[in-house]
Amino acid sequence: MAQPQRQEPLTPTIRVAIEDATRRLALAGVLNPRRDARLLIAHALGAGIELLLGYPERELSDEQSREIATLVGEREKRRPIAQILGRREFWSREFAVTADTLDPRPDSESLIEAALAHIPNRNAALSVLDFGTGTGCLLLALLSELPHSRGLGVDISVAACDVARKNAYGLGFESRATFAVGDWGGEVSGSFDVIVANPPYIPSNEIASLEPEVSRFEPKAALDGGEDGLDAYRRLAPDIGRLLADAGLAVVEIGIGQEMEVNGLFEAAGLRPICGQRDLAGKIRCLIFHRRRES
Repeated sequence: MAQPQRQEPLTPTIRVAIEDATRRLALAGVLNPRRDARLLIAHALGAGIELLLGYPERELSDEQSREIATLVGEREKRRPIAQILGRREFWSREFAVTADTLDPRPDSESLIEAALAHIPNRNAALSVLDFGTGTGCLLLALLSELPHSRGLGVDISVAACDVARKNAYGLGFESRATFAVGDWGGEVSGSFDVIVANPPYIPSNEIASLEPEVSRFEPKAALDGGEDGLDAYRRLAPDIGRLLADAGLAVVEIGIGQEMEVNGLFEAAGLRPICGQRDLAGKIRCLIFHRRRES
């Protein structure tokens, strides 16, 4: 009786690594396993996706294979890929991301679009304030479009402010952006032409049901909006009402279905709702306010 032939292990090539990583990530429930597999492998190789596409049969060293296995193992745990790679693109710019910051979302770019659409002169020397700055992505994206403006980012997290400063330096905005640790506007004074905020707005009892990338790995303080998701807006509305310049513009991100309640809170603080901006899915993602004119 013939003995079954022994199968030799597949040579560790880029193609084999992609297929193996894709299979593992799919079994772990990752939404786009092949895309993430390619990103992780490119990062491990210190190369772009072009290398993976152009040279799939290139063999990997033992060290490269171990690095890929480590990165894929982290993604299998559902750690956000931005935390693994340490970076995320937002507004066509690359931002450093850590476990201390919220992962910048493409939907939040609608806030930048809304602000820019309501600024009549982008060359004006405006003062910009960003509450809950995190990575600094909102403030720095705005400064990239407002070349003569300066901004202040406020966050209660010391570590988040450190990340934001690093991003400002990396993008060349360190002379126009400053960051301060603070609890919303309690220690902020003066007036600002543009105020933006992406506060925590998820009701506390809904956080556990979110995707593991969010519920397990993102900072809870950046997610938890209290029992009804509106705690931060109750704090922010009077601060923004006090700090917004007479002809100023305020833009705040909201959760799904929060438009009416947030409008009410800001109206009570002397602000006038202008309109809402829809995100990529067509949902109202942010609200735009001016100071209410006295009749």
